[in-house]
Amino acid sequence: MADVTESRAKIDKLETILREMGSVLIAYSGGTDSAFLLAVATETLGRDRVLAVTGVSESLAPYERNEAAEVAKQIGASHLEVRTHEIENENYASNPINRCYFCKSELFTHLATIARERGLAWVADGSNADDRGDHRPGMQAGHERGVRSPLQEAGLTKAEIRFFAKERGLPIWDKPAAPCLSSRIPYGQRVTVEKLQQIGQAELYLRQLGFRNVRVRHHDAIARIEVPRADMPRLLEDSVVDDLVRRFKELGFQFVTLDLQGFRSGSLNEALAGRTAIPLSVVAR
Repeated sequence: MADVTESRAKIDKLETILREMGSVLIAYSGGTDSAFLLAVATETLGRDRVLAVTGVSESLAPYERNEAAEVAKQIGASHLEVRTHEIENENYASNPINRCYFCKSELFTHLATIARERGLAWVADGSNADDRGDHRPGMQAGHERGVRSPLQEAGLTKAEIRFFAKERGLPIWDKPAAPCLSSRIPYGQRVTVEKLQQIGQAELYLRQLGFRNVRVRHHDAIARIEVPRADMPRLLEDSVVDDLVRRFKELGFQFVTLDLQGFRSGSLNEALAGRTAIPLSVVAR
């Protein structure tokens, strides 16, 4: 992390940005970034001028939904859930490399409506300074709709956000990144409710075994498990493997594999070279 004094100056800048915004609806996933933004905004502006909204669909794991609600309650923030239907959009379900654009377009459209109805001046998300330049087509959807990213505007990095979230006593300060369940399906392979349910149940099983950083990548009949290399010996213990394979086969997988490269966020992006997205100029809106 950068010098603490410099980092605290960024917190001051964040608070100034929020005060200038006046009131805000936060796209709230319950992850470290959006929870930290929610905590600072609620503290800076007051509960009545901040609303956290979580988009709920088949691509959100139930345990993530529950945790988001619990953390918002601990923060003392106003929290609302809104149902989204991105999976009904063929542009999303066909799973192009800019799939997230269509998901965020759906979400931010709902959030803009709620913000107008509630008299909130801005819609904001939890993007941070490290997100610049990453493969994040969802950010484009936000920019097109005037969504602001106060953490990014203040120059706060992920490391700084985790540091200050811990300092504030937020329980999710070290929470691993938790992108939507659709991110476990290789681009070009269709997103279905059945696949999302398989992934969600498989990852829940591994979480219940104590594996905190985990992905189950869905390759049709094959489940490809990613855990940090340090966790591999425990995963491969006979007492774990036998039950794990049985459970995954009950969920509909024929083969259960362990990725020897280990856990890495966004591993499916490794196959992006040469792939093309749906041109946004021809997308039906």
